[in-house]
Amino acid sequence: MTPPCANCTQKTQILILDDEPIVCKRLRPAFQKAGYEVETFTDSASAMARIEEKQFDIIITDLKMKGTDGMHFLARIKEIAPETGVVVITGFATSETAKESFRKGAFDFVAKPFKLSDIIETVRRLDENRRAAPA
Repeated sequence: MTPPCANCTQKTQILILDDEPIVCKRLRPAFQKAGYEVETFTDSASAMARIEEKQFDIIITDLKMKGTDGMHFLARIKEIAPETGVVVITGFATSETAKESFRKGAFDFVAKPFKLSDIIETVRRLDENRRAAPA
């Protein structure tokens, strides 16, 4: 596999937030193998604290979680770092939640269960769009 940006020396930074540890456990190595730098979190409070410390290029967040849900998390990310790309993943996909995600600034909305190749491709598209955007 080629790195997400062949001409770049710095890897794209991804934060993954899902309260199901198995999701983080599956996604982390898949994205690392695809050439990304990845940090995973299973609770929104820890993920939010990390986002306030460090800038991430892309965030993948679950929608339904204990504590701060994915919609509030998405809104807060866009307040802190509006240029960060966000992909929402959920096992509770409805057209209403998808529309709300897009209104709040999500790049894409992916229903669980998903194929690893599909979510990696979604992130690759987001990364390409992000890199092509004028600084």
